[in-house]
Amino acid sequence: MAPSTPFATFLQDYYEAYLQQNPMSATSAGDHRYNDQFLNVISESYLEESKAFYQQTLADLQGYDRSELGQKDQMSYDILQWECEIALDNQKFPFELTPIDQMWSVNLYMGQMASGASSQPFATVSDYDNWLKRLDGYLAWCQTAIDNMRQGIDQGIVLPTALIKKVIPQFQGLAGGEVENHLFYKPVVAMPENITGTERDRIKKEYQEMVSEKIMPMYQKMAAFLAEEYLPAGRATSGVGAYEFGRELYDHMIKLYTTTDMTADEIHELGLQEVARLRSEMIKVKEQVGFSGDLNSFFDHVRNKKELMPFTEPQQVIDNFNAIHEKMLPQLDKLFDLKPKTPFEVRQTEAFRAASASAEYNPGSVDGSRPGVFYVPIPDVRKYNIYGDEDLFLHEAIPGHHYQISLQQEDQDLPAFRKTLWYSAYGEGWALYCESLGEELGLYTDPYQYFGMLGNEMHRAIRLVVDTGLHTKGWTREKAIQYSLENEAESEASITSEIERYMAMPGQALSYKIGQLKIQELRRKAEEAFGDSFDIKRFHNIVLEAGCVPLQILESSIQAWIAEG
Repeated sequence: MAPSTPFATFLQDYYEAYLQQNPMSATSAGDHRYNDQFLNVISESYLEESKAFYQQTLADLQGYDRSELGQKDQMSYDILQWECEIALDNQKFPFELTPIDQMWSVNLYMGQMASGASSQPFATVSDYDNWLKRLDGYLAWCQTAIDNMRQGIDQGIVLPTALIKKVIPQFQGLAGGEVENHLFYKPVVAMPENITGTERDRIKKEYQEMVSEKIMPMYQKMAAFLAEEYLPAGRATSGVGAYEFGRELYDHMIKLYTTTDMTADEIHELGLQEVARLRSEMIKVKEQVGFSGDLNSFFDHVRNKKELMPFTEPQQVIDNFNAIHEKMLPQLDKLFDLKPKTPFEVRQTEAFRAASASAEYNPGSVDGSRPGVFYVPIPDVRKYNIYGDEDLFLHEAIPGHHYQISLQQEDQDLPAFRKTLWYSAYGEGWALYCESLGEELGLYTDPYQYFGMLGNEMHRAIRLVVDTGLHTKGWTREKAIQYSLENEAESEASITSEIERYMAMPGQALSYKIGQLKIQELRRKAEEAFGDSFDIKRFHNIVLEAGCVPLQILESSIQAWIAEG
């Protein structure tokens, strides 16, 4: 019997239920109905409810006859099926036992929210009250994290020691100090002037109590646990291959992050081939600038060249990125006729997370009221090297993440659940593809900036080698660092942070190159099929207009366009 609910209504009902289960995602998307809620996503009860939710959604979805749906609805059917199946696969593994790491975990995201400069609004009295309620949920999560990590110790499922050492200072740094200078008190310092009188005094008092009586004590407790119990139990191994279920886990992470069925061995070999190709391109640049030493010496030359570290103030770094934007603006019209309305800004990464952060893009809100932000970490401005900045802007900002994510959120034809979906292979693949558009956009006229593009592409090729090496071939952290140092011009400190990132999130680093290579392959196929009539704007439209999708769905869209002629 056919479902009584229209398919569009079913999709909307799914999304509403999803937001109720994921209130932080709702806030990030600009939906403020759940701003006071923080669900304990690592608790046993939540995990059981989430599993039941995806099982029921999948069963309901399969009640619809896909063949009777229109083309766009068929794509939504396929995407929702993927979402349910990958979520259920995810629950086969005990991720809840390692809930904290130095790069990705909830405590860092909450720090961003607490700063008052992220997606949590602080404009009204209700906003301030909502955050206090949400923090109570977060503190419960922190306690569950400690409990779960103790279980992890008992089961031998723990972080590598090197990562634990990076996490401890992140909690110690917020475990004491003056309340008025604390990160979680910042919203009060910036309280709008229209909040006055007794309400203003109450908020100040409640936030002071929250910081001194809740946040600081919990962070002290977490720091002590990590240093005294967790660190001694940390594992010496670097990859998930140390676990009995490690290979199965890594295969899952490959599928999650590449949206393909590629094997670790295939990806490792592809990485070796790409590293070799890019080394030969780098040698050409080395010769172009007249450097006589070998390539590895040239890496050191680029790392340490004083002319590539010209800044004395962080604002100069921000200004340089804005100048890159201005330089390429006239050329954008030649490649794109789909452009987002969402505003865009470049900002310096907040000090509390700058030491471990990479440059990153944070999406604007779905309604466009909050801008997309390109965050740049500047831990030491005098050592900030600009040789890859043009390339970095293309990837993280325009036309990379800002175009793709904003257009997806602004598309009125997409069902709501697809407006904020993220598939790393597509999203990061698109951004890495955009790096290759630099010459077409009037950039890379300086050989060092072109070398920066090659360097960043090499960085992503190296990831294919070291990520699979760490997690399936028994590579140590040190071996992965050494391999990277031998093949790219990044500093040792930056490379170390990167390798530790891969240790914290297996498979994520594979997505960039796998996605880029697929988009480049599809462009070549379209250029060959259409010849002189190939329309680059149309190609970019088709890649972008469906939003973020698994790579097989993107490939089907391009093949359909080619077939139409």
